[in-house]
Amino acid sequence: MLDNRGFDLWANGYDKSVELCEEDNEYPFAGYKDVLGTIYNIIHKKEKIRILDIGFGTGILTKKLYDDGYEIYGIDFSERMIEIAKEKMPLAKLIQYDFSKGLPKGMGNIEFDYIISTYAMHHLEDKDKIKFINKLNERLSRDGEIIIGDIAFETRELLEQCKINTGEWDDGEVYFVFDELKEIFPKGNIIFTPISHCAGVIQIKKIY
Repeated sequence: MLDNRGFDLWANGYDKSVELCEEDNEYPFAGYKDVLGTIYNIIHKKEKIRILDIGFGTGILTKKLYDDGYEIYGIDFSERMIEIAKEKMPLAKLIQYDFSKGLPKGMGNIEFDYIISTYAMHHLEDKDKIKFINKLNERLSRDGEIIIGDIAFETRELLEQCKINTGEWDDGEVYFVFDELKEIFPKGNIIFTPISHCAGVIQIKKIY
């Protein structure tokens, strides 16, 4: 896992490296644009909403939502990523913070219609993902939703197959396995949309 300095050094070339990996349909970013497009289309069905983006990076997805007039909050632990994103979204409320520690106290008790995260939460261990998702659930407005776009697999078998097929594998990252995740949450509150051989979108409705 990269630390915040690692992401700062990667920031300027991040978008290009993702693009090259996606064009070759390779792990870990195969389907990247479709993941972002899927999340955008889900959110775009509603108007006048407040969005929190966890690990927004250079703000590729968040900028589109910002330009559509949505109220944007964001958390990222890379100072350089935030600088790049602020140039694109000067009125967005962007906070430098390590989300592995939860949410920053400075956010108060604000509720969000959507909490989104793309290619960030795989840096958490599975037990910490669950704990964090439950914390995020508390910050959802009525009928709110958490949307996670990430390296994700429907089954453990598909993850293992991808690991065998790829030339490189980051053992320091912990990827989503939907069959295991869905056992944690109430039936009907969580759905998975596969996007590529190594990516998908997970939607978790507010749990009461």
